[in-house]
Amino acid sequence: MKNGEMIMVTGGAGQIGTELIASLRKKYGADRVLATDCRAEVPASLKDDGWFLQLDVMDKNNMEAAVKKYGITQIYHLAALLSATGEKNPQLCWQINIGGMLNALELGVQYKMDRLFIPSSIAVWGVGVPLESTPQETVLKPTTMYGVTKVAGELLIDYYFRKFGLDARGVRYPGIISAEALPGGGTTDYAVAIYYDAVAKGHYTCFVKESTRLPMMYMPDCLKAALDLMEAPVSNLKHHGDYNLASLSFTVKELADSIRKYIPNFTVDYAPDHRQAIADSWPDTVDDSCARKEWGWQPEWNLDMMTKDMLEKLGKRHKDGKLYPLNG
Repeated sequence: MKNGEMIMVTGGAGQIGTELIASLRKKYGADRVLATDCRAEVPASLKDDGWFLQLDVMDKNNMEAAVKKYGITQIYHLAALLSATGEKNPQLCWQINIGGMLNALELGVQYKMDRLFIPSSIAVWGVGVPLESTPQETVLKPTTMYGVTKVAGELLIDYYFRKFGLDARGVRYPGIISAEALPGGGTTDYAVAIYYDAVAKGHYTCFVKESTRLPMMYMPDCLKAALDLMEAPVSNLKHHGDYNLASLSFTVKELADSIRKYIPNFTVDYAPDHRQAIADSWPDTVDDSCARKEWGWQPEWNLDMMTKDMLEKLGKRHKDGKLYPLNG
């Protein structure tokens, strides 16, 4: 990132946004990162540690006003409805995910921005996809509106690069696990909730089967991937908005067994719901050789390292039989 450049993060109060903003402010300076979210009530750190603006990505005029006022040169566009939430209102999912992204892309072109980060997801895959070592180039037939919007988003990023020379980039994130912020309605939320309930209750009821295996990633690797990709020379990149990204892959049973190494009496039962069908349409493992070759992607966390770190962080917030929020 060059001197004098300014970053805007949309969807900043979400699971990834809260921690990405902290990382960006630490790396580049608090005065160079504008956090935004459509909600007025956001984690205190977003307002206390730097610039914050309540902003709806559907309102292009207000987005443009923010770009002009703060001199934005990069956007990390995270605002979106996730898979499970999006299935409850697919029309709204399309409007927010595509409408908001188009506003970001158009402003990127209009103001000649340096680059944009717009993440995709494993939700782009579905019927007919190879479930083991899913390749970079394969069939994209998602089973959710969220996945449909992510496929469209990948194509739009490629289009804007070819048509306008806009340097927009993205990765296909797996399920993201974090001790700092709750997830926002995704199918992989069980891999976060299981840790919270392990600490607070010693028991978890899972909404997918114990044999369900999905690609996952711990938040430090999630942030590392975004920063590494954004710093890579564009000349190295043969892809743009659709990099496969891998880190961890485990079944719910393997995750529960990892937790039992630290909480031996932890128990799990299973009550699969509508999210099981979504999970079954996604890969077990992913081939991310393109990301490794083109911009040096390399994850750093394994399952037991993540479990130990998650339980230590959550344990510090647990008292009186309750799991308190970070600012509680």
